[in-house]
Amino acid sequence: MSGYFIESAYLLAASLFIFSLHWMSDPKTARRSVIAGSIGMLVAVLATWARPEVTRHLWIIVPVAMAIGPGIWLALVPLTAVPQRTALSHAFGGLAAGLVGTAKFIFWFDSEPEMLTPFRTGAIVAEVILGYLTCTGSLIAAAKLQEVKWIPQRPWTYRGQKFVNLGALAAALLLGVLLVLNPTASWAPWAFAGIVFLSLNFGWMLVMPIGGADMPTVIAILNAYAGLAAVAMGFVLDNRLLITAGALDGSSGLILSIIMCRAMNRSFFNVLFGAFGQVQQTGAAGEQKQYRSESAENAAQILEQANLVVIVPGYGMAVAQAQHKVRELYDQLRRRGVTVKFAVHPVAGRMPGHMNVLLAEAEIPYSDLIEMEEINPEMPQCDVCLVIGANDVVNPAARSDPKSPIYGMPIIDADKARTVFAIKRSRNPGFAGIDNELYFSDRTWMLFGDAKAVVGEVARALGDGGRAGH
Repeated sequence: MSGYFIESAYLLAASLFIFSLHWMSDPKTARRSVIAGSIGMLVAVLATWARPEVTRHLWIIVPVAMAIGPGIWLALVPLTAVPQRTALSHAFGGLAAGLVGTAKFIFWFDSEPEMLTPFRTGAIVAEVILGYLTCTGSLIAAAKLQEVKWIPQRPWTYRGQKFVNLGALAAALLLGVLLVLNPTASWAPWAFAGIVFLSLNFGWMLVMPIGGADMPTVIAILNAYAGLAAVAMGFVLDNRLLITAGALDGSSGLILSIIMCRAMNRSFFNVLFGAFGQVQQTGAAGEQKQYRSESAENAAQILEQANLVVIVPGYGMAVAQAQHKVRELYDQLRRRGVTVKFAVHPVAGRMPGHMNVLLAEAEIPYSDLIEMEEINPEMPQCDVCLVIGANDVVNPAARSDPKSPIYGMPIIDADKARTVFAIKRSRNPGFAGIDNELYFSDRTWMLFGDAKAVVGEVARALGDGGRAGH
């Protein structure tokens, strides 16, 4: 009877996971989604704990107790650090899968070699490769997102790198095939150790050549890897719920990766090996392009006279934590009868949905967040486009320069607005490593400085002035 209740609990948990994913697709049900997912995980853990073969309860109690502190700490990170936190979560998930696969192989090899059937061995190999490469790859992604000094933000490349990376993966797969064919051979532990070593190295080697502009897609791909590792772990442990949950995680990550790649008009191979973000040497030597700077007060005067203002948020807004100041500016403009819309690019920020989360924190109505495909037809009628910390997602070179590394990537047509104000921390190029021609246009005025401070000054100028003063 206990087995019946455990399987019923697994079915309930799987159903909650499915509903959680479904509800996450709509902001109105997103909170319900989080609750459903949390309850589903709790049910899954308790049901597994109740299995008859689980007798050493201290081995569950101690790790759970140890995980509470780090779990709370990860939950309380600021929203600007959510991409890093997500990458760390993937790293922990991949490490867990890799360690479980390692423990199972060692235990079965020493005590129950008959359990190492070709299917189980193949599942262990897949679990270990996917788990460990997800772990080290996610740690590098988190370090890049955190802008750790000793991890280069630009792609780290060298001659023949693609062949070295693919060679490491091919060697791990070859060892895996040999292990599946003869899992109980005397040399099997050494082959398994080689797979672990190559997988750990392949993870960081895979992500180091990838620049920050590709981080949203990389995070989605790592999410898919973590899910696939969980599927393999489910087969190893003969746990149907792990297989179901891993399949949901892996498929959602894969679908999200496809969406991200389409948003940049690129392929998986190009993202993983294209080194998007490498600094480009453009222009003749000594050629100096000039920005046109403007003051916050003059920008406020032009903004309040507009009928339609489109705000394009980017990573600079996230770094400066300027979303609440953006809300103040939004309120000031709305009080003056100005229509304000937010143009959200699919890969703006450093993780999928990054801008949506930050703007939702500032309680900006979701109805005013417009996707790229819907806002672009309106851009020629836009009186003022305010670009806040975005760079590559509004760069016209994606349409006009075949030599540009971002050529072909769909962008928000900010250059078609009548006037553009661009808030930027410095004169440095974005993560793609190229200048943005939009910022040198006759229609564009630059507002240099921290996004939070600059937006605050513009909002304050609007509040002090008012339409009556003009």
